[in-house]
Amino acid sequence: MDVGVDWGALGVNALITLAVLLVVFTGTWLLALRLGRHSVIDVVWGMGFVVVSLVGLLVAQAGDHGDLGRQLLALALTTAWGVRLAVHIGRRNGTKEDPRYEDILARAKGSPAAHIYRRVYLSQVAVLFVVSLPLQVAAYQEGPATSGWPLVLALLGVVVWSVGFTFETVGDWQLERFKADPANKGVVNDRGLWRYTRHPNYFGDACVMWGLWLLTAGHWSGLVFVICPVLMTANLVKGSGAAMTDKRMKSSRKGFAEYVERTSGFVPWFPKG
Repeated sequence: MDVGVDWGALGVNALITLAVLLVVFTGTWLLALRLGRHSVIDVVWGMGFVVVSLVGLLVAQAGDHGDLGRQLLALALTTAWGVRLAVHIGRRNGTKEDPRYEDILARAKGSPAAHIYRRVYLSQVAVLFVVSLPLQVAAYQEGPATSGWPLVLALLGVVVWSVGFTFETVGDWQLERFKADPANKGVVNDRGLWRYTRHPNYFGDACVMWGLWLLTAGHWSGLVFVICPVLMTANLVKGSGAAMTDKRMKSSRKGFAEYVERTSGFVPWFPKG
């Protein structure tokens, strides 16, 4: 069965989605000002994808567009990932401010509140909107993915998503246990999944994004948005993910240089030596 897309309806959905994201992140900014810490936005990041998927399902169903099975699958996978990430970051951050946001506020010219709104909140809305385009397409693809390549790629997407979700969940749990031991203070964690990749959480995040994109890859309407997981992966590898973390860890963890020499930087692989 051909999987077509009503591009006009998808365009309307995109505008509604962007408006909702602006409301959510502006509300988060106002809450952050009241709390006195902007690290709350990190909790909202994962949940933003849930918002995108939910808006897509509701708006598409209201206009009698898309396949409910594909919409529910995308929402279920996104919700499981987004909620877990939000809970983990919320527990990890606690009530402390992130040094990154303190630095942004310190560099502000004019109003610090307006500066961080433009620099952090609006930029995250833009990135989230672009990266989540496959989720929006998934809500508007007609025809169930129950046969042929749409089925094969949807199943592959669930498998890739599952690998990513497992790496994130297990990696974060292992790191949390490692840090809980006072004897490990200032020491690099090279146990469990961290023995095979320096960033199991970022690798898992990339797999989740590729898995969600694969749900739509059975038709050209999904293939054209392959740029979304590509951009997200590039950011996780070279941007604000692995590269930035490595730079910070180099000066704060004993034995990190040796750890870098023997451990894969992103994709899991057997350690050298």
